[in-house]
Amino acid sequence: MHTKINSKVLVYVLCIALFMTLSTRFLPSNKVSAEVTHDLSIAHLSIADGSIVVSDALQLFTPQLPEAAEIKPVERQEAALPEPELSIIPEIHSAAAQPSVQEPPILTYAVTAFYLNVREKPDADSDIIKVLKQGDIIQVDHATDNGWLALKDQGFVHGRYAKQIEEKAAPVAEKALEVKILAKANTKAEAATPFNDTLEIKPAKAIPLPSDPERPTSVVESDSGLTEEHIAKLFEKTALADHGLEQAILEVEEEYGINAYFTIAVMKLESGNGKSTLAKKKNNLFGLNALDSDKYNKAFAFETKGDSVRKFGQLLAKNYIDKGYTTIDKVASKYCPANPKWSSLVMNIMKRDYKKL
Repeated sequence: MHTKINSKVLVYVLCIALFMTLSTRFLPSNKVSAEVTHDLSIAHLSIADGSIVVSDALQLFTPQLPEAAEIKPVERQEAALPEPELSIIPEIHSAAAQPSVQEPPILTYAVTAFYLNVREKPDADSDIIKVLKQGDIIQVDHATDNGWLALKDQGFVHGRYAKQIEEKAAPVAEKALEVKILAKANTKAEAATPFNDTLEIKPAKAIPLPSDPERPTSVVESDSGLTEEHIAKLFEKTALADHGLEQAILEVEEEYGINAYFTIAVMKLESGNGKSTLAKKKNNLFGLNALDSDKYNKAFAFETKGDSVRKFGQLLAKNYIDKGYTTIDKVASKYCPANPKWSSLVMNIMKRDYKKL
């Protein structure tokens, strides 16, 4: 009887052990611990005689349950995503989006007058900085509203006596071919000849100058083509020679457009080739303001004869040419209405002077 009980107890214990093993795998540890303890206590109390056996059996077959551990929630570790790469977008500079401020182009001009004064300001009465000659190349920054050209360096010249030089650009394909041929030629030259650091500078071709003066016409505002040498020749053996009038006459033609032949002819006619009283005592070569009532006293007096020439050009441009008196006949009708032959006398002097050159 005792043996049968022990066998039953043993089977019972084995079942309990198997149950506990399975429970530890499928149930939480805290719950398994509580239920197993409850079952063991029941088994221990229900069997009085075989308590020792039961205890021994429990020690042999009951697994040692670990102490209840604090269950901490598993922290989710998100995979570190790579930082997005910054895409470098090149800036597109376009004329429409970001207009670039461009300086106005420097223009190239050639002097057409035989002598051209460079003035400090765009005004005929401004001081002369220097004098240019025909064929001189100048660089112009811009043109003024009144027809003057502002030089790149300093000063102003009148636009009537300078002509812009057109620079024709070669096509891109031709330029590329020229560069390629030049580079190839340079390569061959370097291989054939030793290095030479000297540079051959060829002088620029000068603009051909006109050899003869222009034939005079009845148009007052025109180019004569005369030089100081020409004018000096026209004054030979007269009282007008050796007074420095050549430069003053060309200044009048440059600044006001008054033909030098015309200025010389009026000067010779009104001053008797420089022998008149007004010419000698007042340096007045044109009878300026010499009114019939009192010619000598009312006539203008000048410090030099050259000043008389400049005043003549200023008055003629303002009171005659600007008001439509642009031919010799028209000027005569206002300048000397008392002498109907005045225009023909002036024109004859201009023709004789042209034949002397």
